[in-house]
Amino acid sequence: MFGPVSGAHVNPVVSLVDASFGGLSWRDTAAYVPAQIAGCSFGAVVANAMFGLSAVTIAAHHRASPAHLLGEIVATLGLILVIFALARSHRSSMAPAAVGAYIGAAYWFTSSTSFANPAISIGRMFSDTFAGIAPASVPAYVVAQLVGGALAVGVIRVLYPDITPAEAAEAIMPHDRTGDREFTNQRAEPARA
Repeated sequence: MFGPVSGAHVNPVVSLVDASFGGLSWRDTAAYVPAQIAGCSFGAVVANAMFGLSAVTIAAHHRASPAHLLGEIVATLGLILVIFALARSHRSSMAPAAVGAYIGAAYWFTSSTSFANPAISIGRMFSDTFAGIAPASVPAYVVAQLVGGALAVGVIRVLYPDITPAEAAEAIMPHDRTGDREFTNQRAEPARA
């Protein structure tokens, strides 16, 4: 749904990894991260309202145990590998379903229930439900997710040493780069036989 707008970047770690391979500009990454955090925080407020709770409640569920943090490293590492393996194998069109399936599975196979996204970790502070995370646990979660992302960069470089910026750009979802002359010209020119 958001692929044509932003490349479906909803996770700061994914955006940072994509930028490290040259797929997303660092300028765009710097703009996306606050939007990702705001979107997740707003989502928590909406979810609270949908279930008849106070719009903002601060979570009290502490989750920063070593087991939970290891779960976040594993969840984030796996998520990034799924995304970039699909891009490298030219199957990016499968990413939306594969990412959803991976996150759904990681909910069950990780001790942390697979947040795997710093924006989600921050947003879930605003919901004192079973899905919430106490503010004191968030920094450790974000660090664990960044560690998982950094490990993923290393693994991707080993598995796919020749990954190109173009493949990285398609890692998430192709999006409309109207400022990109080549992309615009390819869309505007009719096919020639």
